[in-house]
Amino acid sequence: MEIKIVRKVLDVNEKIAQENREMFSEQGVFVLNVMSSPGSGKTTILEKTVSSIMPEINCAVIVGDICTTNDADRLARTGAPVVQVNTDEFGGDCHLAAHVIENATRNLDLDSVHLLIVENVGNLVCPAEFDIGEDARVVVLSVTEGEDKPLKYPLMFRVCDAALLNKTDLFPHLDYNRESAIDNILQVHPDMPIFEISATKSEGFSPWIDWIKNRLREKLN
Repeated sequence: MEIKIVRKVLDVNEKIAQENREMFSEQGVFVLNVMSSPGSGKTTILEKTVSSIMPEINCAVIVGDICTTNDADRLARTGAPVVQVNTDEFGGDCHLAAHVIENATRNLDLDSVHLLIVENVGNLVCPAEFDIGEDARVVVLSVTEGEDKPLKYPLMFRVCDAALLNKTDLFPHLDYNRESAIDNILQVHPDMPIFEISATKSEGFSPWIDWIKNRLREKLN
């Protein structure tokens, strides 16, 4: 009986996700779902990503957290419209589901948005299981988390379209095997694009920004 309940939940989510996808396509909006564990540097990456893209591409952000508006407050300083979702209002979910995204977009003027970034709740498990109607999924892995996370949480890396290896400025200060981390990602998802960046130092962003722009152009053309 429990398996049937879980299946029903996922089936309903898939239906709404497909409706979201059709709506985003009609509006000409590219949706990027960014996921990671807490503390990976995801918000700092998005602050600098949105600030870099905004002069050229109209962006909006949906931020998922269990509590607080800390990340949304930071991202709002970029000038992009930001919608905060706190999941403690409906049980403290560790992910954003499709119906949550559907509701959040009602607070955005999608006619003036070309790139919608969803900063999912910090977790390497649940967010990977829920389609929200996005065009692409990205996972952030910080070097402070160790090299083995792709092997411990393979679904997250398997369902994503690109990976960001963040905090590379800490390499000299850590006992960290960069090659092993990259090999582990590729073992789970061969040929996955991997962008090595330092969010705090603003290093390595150009290839990552180019990837977003290329994916957006592919959808809109």
